[in-house]
Amino acid sequence: MRAPKIAILCTAFLLTLGAMDAQTASSKAESAAPVLRNTCLITNDVQRLVAFYTRILGIPAKTSGNDYAEFHTDGAVLAIFSAAAQEKYIPGSTEAARNRSAILEFEVADVDGQYTKQKDTIKDWVKKPTTQPWGTRSFYFRDPDGNLVNFYARVKPH
Repeated sequence: MRAPKIAILCTAFLLTLGAMDAQTASSKAESAAPVLRNTCLITNDVQRLVAFYTRILGIPAKTSGNDYAEFHTDGAVLAIFSAAAQEKYIPGSTEAARNRSAILEFEVADVDGQYTKQKDTIKDWVKKPTTQPWGTRSFYFRDPDGNLVNFYARVKPH
């Protein structure tokens, strides 16, 4: 099964520079726009979120100890990091499970098929599959930490 693409993400900007020497990379970095490649969710329960995203994305996480995991999709990386470890590295910088302003948006091939597949896994439904006026079909739900997630596909206008 092909992993969904993360289409719109809200944190962790990484600049893609390619294979350039240091001088070229430096001048390129000054003029190139940042490229969003990674979003990291801070949580009090890494294993719970890893298990949840493993089920809904259908891909295994790459882990580093008990504090960090990554899901590599076609478009970007969804990372999950322990709140305790974050506090150790950057004290006072985050609060786990407090996001109410960002949406993790995953592009999928078949919204209705994904909805049927995920019906029993997802416990906190926000909006069942609908076709939006801007040309996508999507459904919304919350992960176990309350983060809003959207699975969507582009559709042809009627």
